[in-house]
Amino acid sequence: MKIVVIGGTGLIGSQVVARLKAAGHEVVAASPKTGVNAVTGEGLAEALTGARVVVDVANSPSFADDAVLDFFVRAGRNLAAAEKAAGVAHHVALSVVGTERLLESGYFRAKLAQEELIASSGIPWSLVRATQFFEFAGAIAAAATVDGVTRATSAAIQPVASADVAALVAEVALAAPQNGMVEIAGPEKMPIVELVTRYFEAIGEPKDVAADDAAGYFGTIIDDRSLTPDDGARISEKRFGDWLAAQPKRTA
Repeated sequence: MKIVVIGGTGLIGSQVVARLKAAGHEVVAASPKTGVNAVTGEGLAEALTGARVVVDVANSPSFADDAVLDFFVRAGRNLAAAEKAAGVAHHVALSVVGTERLLESGYFRAKLAQEELIASSGIPWSLVRATQFFEFAGAIAAAATVDGVTRATSAAIQPVASADVAALVAEVALAAPQNGMVEIAGPEKMPIVELVTRYFEAIGEPKDVAADDAAGYFGTIIDDRSLTPDDGARISEKRFGDWLAAQPKRTA
């Protein structure tokens, strides 16, 4: 079966491509790096010719409100049109747990717009919503540090290994369309202030991290429900501490 993975050269996409190829499928890793751009439409029709399934794990290069909305809306419309023309039977997309609870954020408004386009496209679909990847811990920690002072909210986060997300995306791609969503999260729920503290300790840069619920999450105030999954989510096994232990220490 031919499967096209939009964003197939990125963190999640490359792992999804590898898993689907290992299962014996013909897989196209589609991204601007390989001449396929869902936002402009470049190379899309050629890549989708003969495809049975399209998996979209691409992310916007900019999180600015207007840019991220433009990215997901234009890509979503182009993909829907190209998939209809190619006779694609299943569209799978990766989104974020809590999207509808974080609409003060332009990024999450854009993700909700993407989800709504998928559900209304007329193409059978499945949505995988994931919590924040372990690999995103550095960006969360960096965002919490301003002028040398690190402040982080005590609101809960339930991070997950990107490999476990990729495994679920590949599994969903090979199953029948759900016309609905499945969530995935890691096994540990913790305050974001704890995640930031543990990350800095693991990389050899321990910091005094102040708990401050006004610090928010990338500019958006959150609570314990904002980023955590609903009942019935898929809970993966790999723990944050195991991932941290494998991270290289920074050197001066």
